[in-house]
Amino acid sequence: MQTDVLVIGGGTAGTMAAIKAKQANPEADVLVLEKANIRRSGAIAMGMDGVNTAVIPGNSTPEQYVREITISNDGILNQEAVYQTGKLGFEVIQELESWGVKFQKDHQGNYDLKQVHRVGKYVLPMPEGKDLKQILARQVKRHKARVTNRVMATRILVSEGRAIGAVGFDVRNGDFVVIQAKAVILCTGACGRLGLPASGYLYGTYENPTNAGDGYSMAYHAGAELSNIECFQINPLMKDYNGPACAYVASPFGAYTANAEGHRFISCDYWSGQMMLEVWKELNSGKGPIQLKMTHLDEDTISEIESILWSNERPSRGRFHEGRGENYRTNGIEMNISEIGLCSGHSASGVRVNEKAETTVPGLYAAGDMASVPHNYMIGAFVFGRLAGTYAMDYVQALEHIEPDADFLAAEKVRIYAPLDRPNGIPHTQVEYKLRRLVNDYLQPPKVSYKMEIGLKNFERYHETLDLMGARDPHELMRCMEVHFIRDCAEMAARASLYRRESRWGLYHYRLDYPEKNNEEWFCHVMLRKTETGEMELFKRPVEPYVVDVDIEQEVYDVAVR
Repeated sequence: MQTDVLVIGGGTAGTMAAIKAKQANPEADVLVLEKANIRRSGAIAMGMDGVNTAVIPGNSTPEQYVREITISNDGILNQEAVYQTGKLGFEVIQELESWGVKFQKDHQGNYDLKQVHRVGKYVLPMPEGKDLKQILARQVKRHKARVTNRVMATRILVSEGRAIGAVGFDVRNGDFVVIQAKAVILCTGACGRLGLPASGYLYGTYENPTNAGDGYSMAYHAGAELSNIECFQINPLMKDYNGPACAYVASPFGAYTANAEGHRFISCDYWSGQMMLEVWKELNSGKGPIQLKMTHLDEDTISEIESILWSNERPSRGRFHEGRGENYRTNGIEMNISEIGLCSGHSASGVRVNEKAETTVPGLYAAGDMASVPHNYMIGAFVFGRLAGTYAMDYVQALEHIEPDADFLAAEKVRIYAPLDRPNGIPHTQVEYKLRRLVNDYLQPPKVSYKMEIGLKNFERYHETLDLMGARDPHELMRCMEVHFIRDCAEMAARASLYRRESRWGLYHYRLDYPEKNNEEWFCHVMLRKTETGEMELFKRPVEPYVVDVDIEQEVYDVAVR
């Protein structure tokens, strides 16, 4: 296949990237490659209950937003990239409204913003957001971007120093697929299947379980740099349920996180590593378990919370509570700590991009939860999707297609289809379960050098186990390739965690052997890339000059005092 701009992943960022690429040049060809079906794929497959990073004029400014994210991420960020989310987010909200997306407004018709962050109101509820993904899919079709469903990309093609396409296979009929492109945009989401949930269910993750680190792995093997992979994603979630406790929805209505004695123990429900460290300490203090407490709220408030939480994003939530005999009016909802993952949407680990969504490989762009812009959430995915689509289309104007290397294609074909030669090999479920159990055993914070070194040795030699996997059909073959992605991400996480010899981002990178923050040596990005000899190289990159002045140490002190 041939296209001008190839978008890999048809979720939040991918749909917007395709739309903006076609708007930039309606005559150009844009192809979205989606391993599921674009109508219900990605992290917002069943909708979304709210926007977490809405910078609405008159309520906040992009500068205030950048300041907030700088504090939340311990100062390690490219402020210019974060500024894009603050600057362009409102335009995204207006455009979504013009497409039929509804945001909550008050009686005066103003956006009904809620406060969850330490300072400022950025949370905008979407009580009717369940059809968001279908609305986006319709816009892709109306803009006449092509969509190929049920094809999984496995590697980015690189030649003459730039991205020239991708290779993969059809997960229904098994066809080998080669796509030539003048630019490639990676929008494959977080690495949601890295750690193993406490339930042991492979797909019971906090993040979308179809996101197995595909883009992290493909970008790495294409030679792109990855940033701060040691900054894990760890979230508060309902115990035994693959979803958040949704303090983001409930807290603005007066709910709060309490310990077993019913006392509130965190002052701010904004998801950050520091908040998660407070949760971890409370759980291990003898005052656990912890709960999301709503029993003190009136009936109208609780009914409104239920209507938002049970109709958007995860409609199974109400049935889960009913099965356990739980009621927000009489029961606190028990919370726990999620499995670890890699995600810039909720933390800061991702493929390095600048303010134009460009990676360090020419012609390769990234957006959404896999790009390195921290705490970016859904609006950030839309913003960087539109940036990637616009700049990629500008990039390809004077380019011609380059033929991919035949030897590389032959080798990749052998790698992909090897499990089909072993139909009675080890099932992918067993191989994945063991791999992710190793992640839990050796990488779950608090981190310890001895444990991480053991984990790293296991991940290095896990190639031997991958070579024993068997598949009986193309669907199982897809799952096998996802295990390859997970293994790559596990090794990256171990190496990056060992490399940064300090504690930072609260629980996200809390090392018992280096328990203190060390700004003198480690106020920097930890970078990771693949060398020409195939080794995984780590190095430091200075934090980019700030565009908004923030005194991190003073701000952290002020927050602690408050």
